[in-house]
Amino acid sequence: MKVIRRRNPKNRKTIEERQSPKPNSEDRVSIPLSKSLGENLKKLKAFLEESTDAVFREFKLGGLGISCALVYIDGLIDKTVVHEAILKPLMYEASELNKERTIEVDQDKVFDFVKEHAVTVADIKEAESLDKAILFIMSGEAALLIEGYDKILVISARGWPARGVSNADDEEVIRGPKEGFTETLRVNTALVRRKCKDPNMVIRTIKLGRRSKTDVAYIYIKGITREELIKEVEERLNEIDIDQVIDSGQLEQLIQDNNMTPFPQVQATQRPDKTVASLLEGRIAILVDNSPYALLVPATFNQFFQSPEDYNERWIVSSFLRLVRWISSFVAVFTPAIYIAVLTYHPSLIPTKLALTISASRAGVPFPSLIEALLMESTIELLRESGARLPKAIGQTIGIVGGLIIGDAAVRAGITSPITVIIVAITAIASFVIPTYSAAIGLRTMRFPLMIMAGFLGLYGVVIGFILLNIHLVSIKSFGLGFMTPQSPIIINDLKDFVIRAPYRAMKRRPEETDVIDMIRMDM
Repeated sequence: MKVIRRRNPKNRKTIEERQSPKPNSEDRVSIPLSKSLGENLKKLKAFLEESTDAVFREFKLGGLGISCALVYIDGLIDKTVVHEAILKPLMYEASELNKERTIEVDQDKVFDFVKEHAVTVADIKEAESLDKAILFIMSGEAALLIEGYDKILVISARGWPARGVSNADDEEVIRGPKEGFTETLRVNTALVRRKCKDPNMVIRTIKLGRRSKTDVAYIYIKGITREELIKEVEERLNEIDIDQVIDSGQLEQLIQDNNMTPFPQVQATQRPDKTVASLLEGRIAILVDNSPYALLVPATFNQFFQSPEDYNERWIVSSFLRLVRWISSFVAVFTPAIYIAVLTYHPSLIPTKLALTISASRAGVPFPSLIEALLMESTIELLRESGARLPKAIGQTIGIVGGLIIGDAAVRAGITSPITVIIVAITAIASFVIPTYSAAIGLRTMRFPLMIMAGFLGLYGVVIGFILLNIHLVSIKSFGLGFMTPQSPIIINDLKDFVIRAPYRAMKRRPEETDVIDMIRMDM
């Protein structure tokens, strides 16, 4: 598989180059630290003193009388860690060590003494410039400044409020793990590690956003994922030059190949088990701090019709359910268009008795079938969208009751016919069968241009629309991989996990579409 470059690699810059301060800009420049505690505090306060949640705690190092200061953001740190593992050891226990002569502390070795003996936190780093120290502080770390040293000790004390691990609401399964990602990056990486304990799994974290400095982690398994894909992901992430990265959905739009399509070229998931399964197929997962979704690349159209439950049930049951999903997708996209085309231009295709029944039901309808179907489909979309934005209990009520009342009222008022209400209802139900929301909404948008083409050209319009849709899908790439793989181009081995899911014993090789290094995943 050949990786497609979207831009000239020579024009790409690293993340550090893009985030470095520009001359005469308002961005922070790299500010050196002084050996004077007072001067360093003055510089820090110039940035943070207007923020009421910034805490500056000055104290004396116990037994030595050396001035120190601890700087942190209230609400982003765990106060228990600050009190028990930082302030208490530095103010009291250090004094006892010095009195008992357990450890000799020279004036020029205070920094090393604090780092190696006093502070009882596992994760400790050093910052040699003020801008780095501020970045750590804003990320939830505590910065310790010591008189006489031009470097800052950064102590891990993160402890902001966070949502616990809960169900993956958007990807519910009957049989399988229930837990889903949260908004905390390290919790999400831990969930992935817990599902796969392979030491070859690599998790690399970078910061994106000139101002937001959002942590973004990309994960792959060394020895399975090919190097070209890893480099491509790194280069696309390096291209991002934006003020803030708020959510994985924003990042998805910045790294995808084609922005002129309603179909997603990156798969988003809330499920750690699905993420690990993709990693074992040679894909790369991208996690964004503050987002409960992982992005899986590359993605194919086939993936959006698969559910984690498919692999927890017997292959015959799973294959049947997949077949239902594919048929439902066709029904959701083409049924209204076929109905309009047949009713308007090809009524001879309908059996006589059925044609008479439909004609009788449409006798008082003042609109042509195209306008009638467009009105009803638009109404269903309004109900669906309003139900999604309301609280869950109210949203479900609005969707069900609203659909029943509006449909019945429209038929009684003679605005639409009962057969149109049935067609629209079947279409709406079929669209819910598709397990991935982003793919389902992309297919739903295709329904409207197809209906318009059917209204003007009949079945010829439907056929032309079908051909154009397939041409568009085949032309899409996801990180160099054809979106319609494995059916275009055909990969025989990968058809075992396509519409029909073969038994586990028949799927001994990993998918060839991702061109992995280690193809064998089962030897039995």
